[in-house]
Amino acid sequence: MLDRFKAFWQGKVLLPFINLFIRLGISPDVVTLVGTLGVAAGALVCFPQGWLWQGVVVVTAFVFSDLIDGAMARKIGRTDTFGAFLDSTLDRIADAALFGGMALFFAWQAHDHLYLVLSLVCLAMGSVTSYARSKGEQLGFDAKTGLAERPDRLVGLLVPTFFGDVLDLPILYEVALWVVAVLSTVTVVQRILKVRRQALAAATTESASEAPQT
Repeated sequence: MLDRFKAFWQGKVLLPFINLFIRLGISPDVVTLVGTLGVAAGALVCFPQGWLWQGVVVVTAFVFSDLIDGAMARKIGRTDTFGAFLDSTLDRIADAALFGGMALFFAWQAHDHLYLVLSLVCLAMGSVTSYARSKGEQLGFDAKTGLAERPDRLVGLLVPTFFGDVLDLPILYEVALWVVAVLSTVTVVQRILKVRRQALAAATTESASEAPQT
């Protein structure tokens, strides 16, 4: 849902940074790697200590690298596919660090087993969501659908966590975890059903073409 705002951020807000990094000769891969390390550090260092809003600030500062690296690659005319592979792979690491950090917060600070488990559910279903699309596209199907893609999951957790900690209203990030968990699961089901429809349609077409003509 939030993908529609990507062009605005890349074309206006982040454009000065994109141009600066290109002039400095920084590789898009370096931006990807530094962004992932920053997100992981913010989540795995701050969240387990109970520094939630501070962690959100650090994570947010680095998560924009996910918009910068791709725009840089397109602007310099990069044609190889390694950058896309690296970006997708490191995104999974960043997501795992984010929800893993929340799980550690509930284990070490809040001592709440329910939300510890729920954080792990978000981590797992987020990974499956990405895998379902990747595997579907690898098999030649369109699997891009669902209520909670990666930007939705990030914003859906980070914003309530920031305000929940600042305002001392933990219910905000607790509800957010429920929403992210449910929508991620629904997204996985949506992608499975979409690929299933395409696979069955392809099988039917193939069977019809192979049927003997009379």
